[in-house]
Amino acid sequence: MAGRTVQAVLFDLGETLLLFGRLKAGKLFKQAARFSYDYLKQRGQPVGRFGVYRLWNLLGIRLHLLYSFLTGTDFDSLSLLKEYGRKKGFTLSEAEWEELNWQWYRPLAEKGRIEPQTHSTLQKLREMGLQLGILSNTFVHGSTLDRHLQQVGLLEFFDLRLYSYQFSFRKPDPRIFLEAARRMQTEPQKVVFVGDRMDKDVRGALRAGMIPVLKEAYTNQKKRVPDGVFRIQYLSELPELIKQLNEDVNREGSPSVSEMH
Repeated sequence: MAGRTVQAVLFDLGETLLLFGRLKAGKLFKQAARFSYDYLKQRGQPVGRFGVYRLWNLLGIRLHLLYSFLTGTDFDSLSLLKEYGRKKGFTLSEAEWEELNWQWYRPLAEKGRIEPQTHSTLQKLREMGLQLGILSNTFVHGSTLDRHLQQVGLLEFFDLRLYSYQFSFRKPDPRIFLEAARRMQTEPQKVVFVGDRMDKDVRGALRAGMIPVLKEAYTNQKKRVPDGVFRIQYLSELPELIKQLNEDVNREGSPSVSEMH
């Protein structure tokens, strides 16, 4: 097949592959602080009083989130934990640091779910000969995200998993999309990008020359979808959409994304 035949599919993570819905950040943070505090106490680490521990970490995360907003980059949660812990005198093995990172993420993981047909959909895409990858803006360390993906049975489908904390730029910067295409050894115009955010996913994919697919979610409700952007409600719609894209290429040559819409 010539032209823009789809060769790969990249997915965003939150509200695309993993569904969390609207969350109460304050409640989640308190739970995460308690889980991580208890874990450290069990290992005899000098954590002090819980109230001070929670407040100190709350101030730290807010400061780093503000820095991320101002710089357009994401920090590495595991590195941040190690920096904080060493100042406090924590002595943990690498596996224990990763477990501590997981304890901070655990309340979010417990909220997460996937669509019922996600596994069969990904299997169909793989059987179509498509490469599958993940590209997500996040400060959560890959070891924790891999653990969550493993728990829900998705890790095996994605050899490529790129997270913004690993780079000095993040979505919608086209460089991170182009880096994903490069690692998949695929031309960006032959990559479908599936995400839920108009500002991060759709805009970035368009800038990089990829084929953007917007998955319906609360994050894009009542947002106008620009011409040339495909829209799906469920991931299970992807195999048929990609088949249609490839059939259009075969009939018409190499149309632009807007022509295929």
